[in-house]
Amino acid sequence: MRTITLYLASLFLLVLSYQAIGQEKYEQKIEVLKAQKERITQQEKEALKFEVKDINRRVSKGDLTSEEAKILKAEVAKKRAQNIENRIAIVENQILLLERNQGDALVLMEADTITHDGVRVGIDIDGRPAFSFRSRDWKREVKYDRRTYSDFVFAIGLNNALIEGQSLDNSPYKIGGSRFFEMGWQWRTRVFPRSNWLRFHYGFSFQFNGLKPDDNQIFVQNGNQTSLEEFEFELDKSKLRMDNLVFPVHFEFGPSRLNKTEKSFRYSIRNQFRIGIGGYGGFNLGTRQKLKYTRDGEQVKDKFKRDYNTSDLIYGLSAYTGFDGILLYVKYDLNPIFKDAPIEQNNISLGLRFDL
Repeated sequence: MRTITLYLASLFLLVLSYQAIGQEKYEQKIEVLKAQKERITQQEKEALKFEVKDINRRVSKGDLTSEEAKILKAEVAKKRAQNIENRIAIVENQILLLERNQGDALVLMEADTITHDGVRVGIDIDGRPAFSFRSRDWKREVKYDRRTYSDFVFAIGLNNALIEGQSLDNSPYKIGGSRFFEMGWQWRTRVFPRSNWLRFHYGFSFQFNGLKPDDNQIFVQNGNQTSLEEFEFELDKSKLRMDNLVFPVHFEFGPSRLNKTEKSFRYSIRNQFRIGIGGYGGFNLGTRQKLKYTRDGEQVKDKFKRDYNTSDLIYGLSAYTGFDGILLYVKYDLNPIFKDAPIEQNNISLGLRFDL
């Protein structure tokens, strides 16, 4: 009986000690929360000073006008004042929650915590992380003024040749059957810091120019001369293809829309009229001729990869115009198709270009 009494007394003292510790810890947490209220105001004011300093720096660099800076300063000041009000209200509610429950409502679960460093997923018990996983580099800094963009470009259409002393109506190449294809990558950079009416485009493209002779003819290379000659069998297909790698350069003109926020400054050319004028230069990657015909009742396909005296260096003029990313496109090679030809021929293309 005496042993039981001593055990109960010890248990009672232990409960009293636990309650005293819990009461002390609960009061300490309230004091910490009250101190946080003071630090919140100081922290938001320091953040406001930093933002105002950054706005002044952008004015000195010419990225903002004085009127724009004045508007931004008013916006950040309003934001920081609202932050102080909201954050202090949160702390005051935490204090009321602790006082109402005498410190019993201290078990918290937290998931998907977004911080400056990333996303944290985990569980907090009594304000301490019991399990946590944090992803790195989740939030990247947004560049305020982005002047350079990039696009994938491809074009397709009709191809032919302008021959000295002849018109396209008398071309030896099929008007509808001769085609070209082009694909590449381009960068476009705004020329002026405070206006987007002029853009500079540059990049690289692979051009595939095809010529289909008419009247059952093929290309024949004789020394340093290439000419068209009639083929001995009935042709189903005859095509010469020239593959080029070129580096286009264009100046583009056209209106744009300004989209400006507190964190970004962007010009958009989406759904806007555009016109570009420029040229290109590069070199020939290869030339090949494909023939398809019937011989002795059998279908024959021949492929010949030769230079056919085509020009090694490629250079020319090009232009486009259109709406948004769908453009009418024309290009003209200033270099002759065939070197040392008695009659000069220059490749010309007309089609549609798509900037994606």
